[in-house]
Order: sequence, then C-alpha cells, then structure tokens
Amino acid sequence: MTKESAGLTPRPRRIAVICQPDEFANAAKPVEIQRFLHERGHDVHVVNTNRLSRSSRWSRALGGKLPGMRPRLLALYATEVAGVLLTRRWAFGRSHLSYYVLSADHRLRRAILRSSLHLDEFDLVICEEPYDAGVLTAPTSARTLYDCPCPWADELYFEGRLTARQHAMLRARETTLFEQVDHLAFHWESYARYALEQYGISGSNLMRLDFGCRPSAHRARFADPPRIVYLGNLSARFNNPELLARLAQQYEHIDVFGGPRPDPRLGLNYLGYSPSIDILKEYQLGLVTCSTDELRQQGFSSKHVNYLAYGLPVLVPDWRRHLDLLAGSLPYNEATFRSVVDAMADESRWKSLSDQAYDQAIRLDWDSTLRPLESIIAGLDQRPA
Repeated sequence: MTKESAGLTPRPRRIAVICQPDEFANAAKPVEIQRFLHERGHDVHVVNTNRLSRSSRWSRALGGKLPGMRPRLLALYATEVAGVLLTRRWAFGRSHLSYYVLSADHRLRRAILRSSLHLDEFDLVICEEPYDAGVLTAPTSARTLYDCPCPWADELYFEGRLTARQHAMLRARETTLFEQVDHLAFHWESYARYALEQYGISGSNLMRLDFGCRPSAHRARFADPPRIVYLGNLSARFNNPELLARLAQQYEHIDVFGGPRPDPRLGLNYLGYSPSIDILKEYQLGLVTCSTDELRQQGFSSKHVNYLAYGLPVLVPDWRRHLDLLAGSLPYNEATFRSVVDAMADESRWKSLSDQAYDQAIRLDWDSTLRPLESIIAGLDQRPA
C-alpha cells in the first residue's frame, strides 16, 4: 500500500466557510480565509447566510426579499420579522424578549444548515458567525472550527439585550459550544484570554487565529492639522457613538464613514459609506471608540488593523487593555484627546508612530495570521481518508 492510498500524504480538502459578511471590516476575514485555502489547493465553499430564510440567498431583487416556502425557512423569516418588530425600537422588547428571538433564530439556523449543507461531504467546516455556530454541534464526520468574533453572550448582555438570568443561560450554552467544537479561535488574542478568564473554558481546543490586514502600498502622509477618520458601525452600543460625538465637538477635522446613518443630533461630519478602503490614505490618524464594559476593555476593533495597514497611528480609548499587541496605538480619554491629537502636528513624532503602525500591519499580514490553518489541514491529511 502506498502512502497516498493510505491517505497519509497531503491532498486537497473540501472546506466550508459559513459567514454573514456585512459592509464593515469583519467581512474581510472569510474572504481572506477562502483565498488563503484556495491558494493552497483546497476546494473552499463560502456559505453566505445573510438571506438564509429567503427564496433566493444570492439576489438583492425580489427573490432576496421574499421568504422561502419550506416550513423552516418560513419560520426563520417570521422570527426575523418578530426581531425587528419586538426588539429593534421597543426598549422592553430589546432588553427582555431578544433572548427568545435569538434562541429561536439559533435553533432554526442550525436545523436549516444541517439539512442543506450535507456536512459529511466536507473535511472541515469553519463558522465565522455566532448566529450560525450551532451547526458545528450537529453530528458529522467533518472537523469543526469556530472562529468566534467575540464572546457572544457577554456582548449581547452589555448591549442591553439580555436580563441577568437570560445572560447566564446563554453563556452556559455558548460555553458548551466552545468545548464541543474541534478547534476554537477568536478574532483577537485578548478575546481568547477573556473567554478563559470569564467563561472558565478549558482551552484544550483553543488556537490562535488573529484578525489580519493587507498592508497598503500607498501609505498615509503627514499633514498639519492632522485629519482623523472613523470607519465602522454607528449604531452598536459597544462602538460608543455618543463618545464619538463628544470627540467631534472637541476637534473639527473628524470625518465619519459607515452606517447606519447616525442621529443628526450627534453632530457628526458623516460622509456615508466609504467608497473604498483606500480613502484611509488621505488621513493622518484613525479613530477607535468603544464602551467601558469589561468585554470591550479587553476587546478589539477590526477597524484598528485597517488603519494600521495605511500607516495611520490609531487613537484608542485608554481603558482598552492589551494595546501592547498593537504598536502605533495612541491611548486617549476625553480629557486628553485634544492634546494627544495636537501632539501629532509634530512631523517627526507622527512619522515615527506611522512607521510603528505600518510595521505592525506587516506583522499582521493575512498570510501570517492565517498560517495556523495549515496545521489544521495537516492534521486532516494525517488521518486516514
């Protein structure tokens, strides 16, 4: 028997990447995972579940708006409608009913994906989205990797979408999921630390698979006064749009891109969605804002590495920990913000920090941060086919 016939030599594998790409920075990771694995000869299927309940998952026309006719698809569509009606604008519904809507959504997505994906036809199933991660616990011969953006139960709780009792129940379910998958990763190392400390997970299946970037050939240039860019979601509580508004009152040269359209009362210089990520080279500083809860203190913003990719020093709240992992960061609070920005009018200081930021981006190149995937694939290749 040859090594190849015994299944002991490397061979192309069939891999599914389940995701819900949005219009923000998080959408980059499944795209880069697909590219990384495809370049290494693997058959990669990206499963976009944004329109899982629709009659057409791929069309933005009529088919992408109407519900699918199968019972589970209709049920998921009804759950999504209920979520909009009960939890989006109604404060009581948001804080007390979100758990029931999310739980129903989670169960239905697991059942739909389990039946439609034929999991046993894949060697590896990767999930990038907590809403869909339940499918990773379905019985299958495929290996599973949950690449978790951040601990979900705590995110929802700090967003005001769970009661304390609901939070405890969802955290217990999420902890079980973390332990059941073959491989567990988070979008940033500090979230893994948080899960170990706060959730008490064993970490026996934990691997590092940090968020990365693609360093731009066109770096930002010095200018006085420095222009600041904010890029990202403008509705999530964890992004602290109120803080962003107060900073904009202190410094007039802050341009804001993203969505949804912010409340005009915030007084932001809102410029819509960015026409291209290359707009970052027109600025001198990137801005991160975040809430002060424990999760975000230990957290990470994917926009941070996008800024670094253009050599932008990044303004980050000083309550965010582990900034030693991101060279080129400039801690601030509301009292120090203006003085920190004004110091960047010194060209030599700005260039020094810009170099640190860009060097950090090079170390976070996607081909480096995604390299641990090769170890998973090697493990598959060592098992008999």
